Amino acid sequence: MASKAIKRRPCRTETDNTSEKRMETTISNPVTEPLLGNGPHEDKSKRYEPATWSGFWDGTRQECLRWAHLLSIFIAQSARKIVNVLSEFGSLIARLFGCSSAPQSSQNGQTVPLNLSPLQVERLRLLKQRLDVPYDCSSVKHQDALKELWRLAYPDRQLPPLKSDLWKEMGWQNSDPSTDFRAGGFLSLENLIYFARNYPDSFHRLLHKVEGKRAEWEYPFAAGGVNISYMLVQMLDLQSGKMSTKAGVHFIQLLEDDEAAFDNLFCVAFQVLDAQWLARQASYMEFNEVLKSARVQLEKELTMGCISSVQELPSFRMLTR
Repeated sequence: MASKAIKRRPCRTETDNTSEKRMETTISNPVTEPLLGNGPHEDKSKRYEPATWSGFWDGTRQECLRWAHLLSIFIAQSARKIVNVLSEFGSLIARLFGCSSAPQSSQNGQTVPLNLSPLQVERLRLLKQRLDVPYDCSSVKHQDALKELWRLAYPDRQLPPLKSDLWKEMGWQNSDPSTDFRAGGFLSLENLIYFARNYPDSFHRLLHKVEGKRAEWEYPFAAGGVNISYMLVQMLDLQSGKMSTKAGVHFIQLLEDDEAAFDNLFCVAFQVLDAQWLARQASYMEFNEVLKSARVQLEKELTMGCISSVQELPSFRMLTR
């Protein structure tokens, strides 16, 4: 049974230049704003030298207008700086006086919200342990996990060798899947397996690209999943342990009732990414832009204020078992 995971592979000349580069998930949010320029250009050749009282007052009025313009620019710049200072001051006050969205205390070397229960702290610690495990192609455990993913994805097909072009049909970028785990580590493979086991219908719909009008050059399913895992770690600020992001603080609260909150969030994130992919009619080279857009949506849903579990996220309704 042929897979539709990737409908067209780039030719060799394309891959040498752009396509064989790994999809990077450096999540950035550049903010650009026009710089305040200098005052209007003054043509010195046309400067009027007053010879009469009327000319004198005209020249004085023009000079006043010029200085008024410069003063307005100065005021605008100063106001912008004052707003920035007040914003920083407000954030500092919020941290000092215990706003729920800011980290408050330190426990076991991690900065965590003050009201975390021992269960939440322990589950956070275990999740961080998972983040630190790279994929090891020499590990029997890791090899078996990769084989399990194949069996879940293609239950009626024979398991290929660990290095085979058949792995590309699942959406790995070359014949050796182990080379695609750099960003997500072993955690990303665990996320994919969890997705396949717990939401098999959604997993296979995304794997085989059966919904919507698809691009001729689709995003690779498995490699896309690795990127999603990495994006979530960044979004939730899990590696630093500081939990300085608002989405990260809200996510930790979900660990109280759901030990697999991160894995469930991965499944939701994958579904969100695919839905936005179809809405944008995107193609391979736009993957990072769609991933950023999916991150923005997830951050908004996590910080709605009335979410007590991943299952309560609006986008969770898109998942089917």
